[in-house]
Amino acid sequence: MKSRVSIANNLDVETAVWSALDAMEGLSALFIGKHVAIKPNDTWASKDDLTACTQADTLRAVVRYVKNYFPKKLTVSGGAGAGETADVFRLLGLDRVIAEEGVEFFDHNRPPFKAVPLEYGPLKEVMVNERVLDYETVISLAQHKEHHLATVTLTMKNISMSYPAADYYGHPRAKSLHPHDIFTDIQKFIAGMCKTFPIGLGIIVGHPAMTGTGPIGGHTFESGIVIASKDCVAADTVGARILGYDRVEHIIEAERLGVGTANLNNIDLAGVRLDEARRLFRERERQAAA
Repeated sequence: MKSRVSIANNLDVETAVWSALDAMEGLSALFIGKHVAIKPNDTWASKDDLTACTQADTLRAVVRYVKNYFPKKLTVSGGAGAGETADVFRLLGLDRVIAEEGVEFFDHNRPPFKAVPLEYGPLKEVMVNERVLDYETVISLAQHKEHHLATVTLTMKNISMSYPAADYYGHPRAKSLHPHDIFTDIQKFIAGMCKTFPIGLGIIVGHPAMTGTGPIGGHTFESGIVIASKDCVAADTVGARILGYDRVEHIIEAERLGVGTANLNNIDLAGVRLDEARRLFRERERQAAA
């Protein structure tokens, strides 16, 4: 069976998110009566620059969509890699969304920690907050960005580089500052993490998208593109293609490990055509740079 990936186009992020999710099948099984965790991109923010992370209206759109399926519990699970999670959430206004929508916030950077074995990659085990093991459905809510080490930072990297608890591993801003081996082979590490920690639903949002230098400080613009799939590998394959990458190592490795499909021939595209999404993405990038 082919993996479905939906692509929506609308500069109103709630409309785009809901359109992308409406084109998916089988969401009831993921949400109804389940403990659902939404993991936004919360890598780093300052009062002068919020562009690297999931925006408040994006999170609100996803929370409200999931609520329609009556989950048993809805948690926004954060784990900033270059700052304190609560500070990043406050700067972005994610804390206000959580309070106003009546959902739970959890910082998975905090102890207690549990060692979880990894079948693949540079580490034999990873230290995580044991609470993440209780999530029944994980939504990786990612930004549509390039990354100077991982090539792209989409749904798989959003989980794999956040779950390793920063209170244990440290809060690096650069590879040279990281005292552990996560960056020894980041591509294999991402693939191995996603094999161990399944993503139930991947959402990639270009509000804003980032090209050039990333995951922080690149060229940002409103792409209007939202990508969704229950197959995180397929979602990231489409996201990478729109960014201009036909091959990304951790995506290919994840397919080899059986996490999902990276072959476009095995992906059922719904909504906006891939070539049209690429055209819109580049057109809006050029307009923003003009």
